[in-house]
Amino acid sequence: MPSNGEIIKDYIIEFSRLQDWMIDIKDVAPSTYKSMYRRYIELKVTLTSLGVNLAELDRIKE
Repeated sequence: MPSNGEIIKDYIIEFSRLQDWMIDIKDVAPSTYKSMYRRYIELKVTLTSLGVNLAELDRIKE
């Protein structure tokens, strides 16, 4: 079973990559963006519950 540190690391990487993709696709494919936004919220909630401060990592401001 992965440790909290490994989970946090993996989720931070996914959170960062997802934001990159979201920024690129927002105006091109709004329905895809909405789907990605749901995953973004899930990751954000999970990381916050694990004690990660997202102030520096969060680039989506909605």
